[in-house]
Amino acid sequence: MAVIPVDIAGRPYEVRVGAGLLAELVPQCRGLLRKRGVPIITDVNVHAAWGAVVEASLRENGHEPHWRILPAGEAIKSWEELAATVNWLLSLEVERGDHILALGGGVIGDLTGFCAAVLKRGCKFIQVPTTLLAQVDSSVGGKTAINTPAGKNLVGAFHQPSLVLADLSALETLPERDFLAGYAEVVKYGLIDDADFFAWCDTNAAAMIAGDSQLREYAVAHSVASKARIVAEDEFETTGKRALLNLGHTFGHALEAETGFSDRLLHGEGVALGMVLAARYSARRELMPRASAEHIARHIGEIGLPAGLARLGLDCDGARLVDHMLHDKKMDAGTLPFLLLKGIGQTYLDKQVSLEDVAAFLDEELARPD
Repeated sequence: MAVIPVDIAGRPYEVRVGAGLLAELVPQCRGLLRKRGVPIITDVNVHAAWGAVVEASLRENGHEPHWRILPAGEAIKSWEELAATVNWLLSLEVERGDHILALGGGVIGDLTGFCAAVLKRGCKFIQVPTTLLAQVDSSVGGKTAINTPAGKNLVGAFHQPSLVLADLSALETLPERDFLAGYAEVVKYGLIDDADFFAWCDTNAAAMIAGDSQLREYAVAHSVASKARIVAEDEFETTGKRALLNLGHTFGHALEAETGFSDRLLHGEGVALGMVLAARYSARRELMPRASAEHIARHIGEIGLPAGLARLGLDCDGARLVDHMLHDKKMDAGTLPFLLLKGIGQTYLDKQVSLEDVAAFLDEELARPD
């Protein structure tokens, strides 16, 4: 098992990465589950796959699970579900010192974390991520949120978990499409500031995706360590360092909005395509070599993720996609910063991007046959 510390000032915690952690849930959470009753928020798919394992660990150690089992999918990150789940937690008389368990992917983690952030002005919670995307990204760092008609993750809070348990066994029951969507957040760390890790991905991604357990542990642990380092430097995204983690997200969120935040485009797929677009736009502006941008596109495409807008079959133009971007939470004084690249492993924040130029670029990409 790999143990990665997240050194948040005053609130440090650990991310533990290894196989079999769900079966050892109570021993792993020793000292945190202070009552017999334990509230667990999950979705129907995760409960079907792992609910019995989690329940057995709790009951064998003298705890009683209280399950809230939600539909799977992005739609539950809503005002309505936030209110319903908070009321459910209140009915259980959850106290500020209690821990709520978030068992699932990024959607469950985001919703549960936000419930914990607002319940009684801040309760505690434990992230138990069961998807690759959640294990390497959304479960670490304390960003919690719900979606609104205006856009994705526009209402939320920074609220750090007390512990993250990333059980690699859970990845074995993950559908291939969801695993690939999570891989986008793995390769992102190489593109941000670690060209050597991108090279590792180039060499090892196929075997890792195919199921090599050692490669999976390395990929998850390395990704978590990368994020933990950045989050420790800039917890609330005030210096610009943490903003680098949004590589691909501005383009990606616009595409998610255009496809209705639906299964038509998973979040990780949007990020993957968003990183390709960020790289190609950077090359268009002669910030990075075009060959490097196409290397990124080729890698993402060969893995099985979308690497071109044609695959989505969108019925829109670049201006419409830019309109979605205007609702981005990173808007600042009427301008939208973009994460662009000077090369592989050389991402930076550019605050001087013309949205008209972005729209023209997107029109070109929409017309690209690939």
